[in-house]
Amino acid sequence: MAAVVEDGVIKSRAETDIVDRTFEVVAKTVVATIREVLGSKKDGISIGIGAPGNVDLANGTIRYSPNFGWHDSPLGAKLREQLALPVFVANDARCATLGEHTYGSGRGTANFVLLTLGTGIGGGIVAEGTLLIGNSAGAGEIGHHQVRATDGFYCNCGKVGCFEAQASGTGLLRHALAVAPSFPRSELLAEKPQKLGSKAIRRAAEAGEAHAVAAWNRYIDDLARGLANIIAFVNPEVIALGGGVSSAGDFMLRAVRPKVEELTTMVPRGQTRVVTAELGNDAGAIGAAVMAHRGGLTVSERS
Repeated sequence: MAAVVEDGVIKSRAETDIVDRTFEVVAKTVVATIREVLGSKKDGISIGIGAPGNVDLANGTIRYSPNFGWHDSPLGAKLREQLALPVFVANDARCATLGEHTYGSGRGTANFVLLTLGTGIGGGIVAEGTLLIGNSAGAGEIGHHQVRATDGFYCNCGKVGCFEAQASGTGLLRHALAVAPSFPRSELLAEKPQKLGSKAIRRAAEAGEAHAVAAWNRYIDDLARGLANIIAFVNPEVIALGGGVSSAGDFMLRAVRPKVEELTTMVPRGQTRVVTAELGNDAGAIGAAVMAHRGGLTVSERS
């Protein structure tokens, strides 16, 4: 998606599906989509790009993107050449964090964490008003701390029991499959089990279906473990849950909040609010626009 954003509001957007993930094709598609949404606008325009993977913030090169299979791909340079405009590139989850902190559920907070609970877990950390970048722009890979290192699911990163493996949408599905043998008459698996997804499991859990409830409870336990760890790591005022699984809303929050409180130690309980994110799928585009306006991801709101 490409969007024109003004003061945190998307004024227009254009979307193009990416099927071929080779660098040249993706870059060409991104350029075309940006041109479509910009039209004849040029004056005072800067471009912000949120991309999956580890990004060299100085030049916009994608050092490594496992989702696309890219290594040292010069996305920033290619877009600057084609568009003749200032272009800033950063990790998509960090852009989403910047957007949510500036215009969403993190407004007014100095210490804030965003988690996007989708196929994996992305996110970012704001500390004392500044988005944490890290030594090589890798800060915020919250999905890859281990919450079940000895008895968890295998993660795509190669470790066992990562937060992402246990508490993403994919993790919820894996929990459902793990407990399935205990529910031979499961309504959840009665029709087209190969099409089972996290949304169906969550809806079945809300309806009280026994198999789904068992999977949901295991999922919530692991989500709470990860959130309590984050509180111990960075002691934020707010943790916002975004991504597809967070559409469970109050059903999720009612379940996970007391477990997080129970697991919180070493810092005062009740000091971190766990909420659902406000900007939804627009957070990344809005954050990328904030980055472009400020002239870089590392520039804090207070500078």
